Amino acid sequence: MKFDDASWHYEGDYPADLPESAAATHIGMFLAWALLHGMAGEELIDDSAEALAALQRRELTGARFLITELDEKLIDEDLNAEGAAFALAYYVGDDHDSRYIDDYFAAFSVNEASLYSVPDTWEHYERLAPAIDARYARWVREGRPQFVV
Repeated sequence: MKFDDASWHYEGDYPADLPESAAATHIGMFLAWALLHGMAGEELIDDSAEALAALQRRELTGARFLITELDEKLIDEDLNAEGAAFALAYYVGDDHDSRYIDDYFAAFSVNEASLYSVPDTWEHYERLAPAIDARYARWVREGRPQFVV
């Protein structure tokens, strides 16, 4: 299952003043969180060991990892079973009603029109990560429901 793809964003009504790579920032922040929390799939661990190490050292952002290692796409096979289930429940959401994007908007005081304006930095990741941590903890506490509400 494909959770997201940067091209879905920059091939549409995308801000002309931003590089296409800005469409990967929001995807990459979730990806970085998952990878830093041990949710990488086995194939990704085998195929991208060096890039994973760079991500863990914070020499590579999640968006750069997405672009260079995953062809701009986040799919279920990139994550282990726990990560894929959480991505579906939180990142995608019931009927594509993503709680992740709600948390992203709140963390950066952006909306759909300004979604891509968030700089791809570790400092911004650190602002968002506590919200993901809290959603994950609640998801686990509630028995890993199909969707985060």
